[in-house]
Amino acid sequence: MENWILLFMIVLMSSLLQTSTGYGFSLVSTPFLFLIYPVHTAIQINIILSLCLSIFMIIKIRKEIEKPLLIRLIKGSSVGVVLGIPLYLYINVEFLKIVVGVLILIFTVLLILKFTIIQTKKRDLLIGGLSGFLTTSLGIPGPPLLIYFSGEIMEKTSFRNTPLSYNLFVYSISLILQLLFGGTSKEVWTSSLFSIPALFMGILLGQFLFARISQRTFRVTTYLILLFTGGYLIISFLVI
Repeated sequence: MENWILLFMIVLMSSLLQTSTGYGFSLVSTPFLFLIYPVHTAIQINIILSLCLSIFMIIKIRKEIEKPLLIRLIKGSSVGVVLGIPLYLYINVEFLKIVVGVLILIFTVLLILKFTIIQTKKRDLLIGGLSGFLTTSLGIPGPPLLIYFSGEIMEKTSFRNTPLSYNLFVYSISLILQLLFGGTSKEVWTSSLFSIPALFMGILLGQFLFARISQRTFRVTTYLILLFTGGYLIISFLVI
């Protein structure tokens, strides 16, 4: 019962953050899901719920997307999702967690110091590839996108909606590849189904907050998400 309550709270807070900022579901949910599920089970639950969230949101935001940027991200991720499967199946995921955590902290510090990455078409493809790689291997596509877009002065609606639309593609492909090569379990689908009400509640609360968050608060929130996630991934690796 305690695990079910914890799962409900994790999904509620993660979906609220994702809907209000465009990021945060995988960044927050995956590390905490690792506490109550085996790694591969946690990753698949995260991907299924993230996919559901993207489907729920796409109808509302479909007219507020930077389509050329979205297409380039998808092209890049098409390669990355395939490359991530071997790591998902064979590599020590715990080691990958600390690598991601260190990279997140390094880039977050650079962003706070006003370091910027100029957005180009080639870099869009590269970031999409890296994001796709992290989706199939660890279930977390957000860090490369968040770091990349935070370096640009991007209006918060585009900052939120483009990644949400991108996630619909990258999570779908990642889930299909994981099911084909790694299989699944009854626990994955039972837990995901149980979490749907919490997901809906988080979406509704997130929509309410999004209309009331200033651009400055929005930007500070992205930094806090990155710092928290990077630190947690490292700590969770060290205490195991």
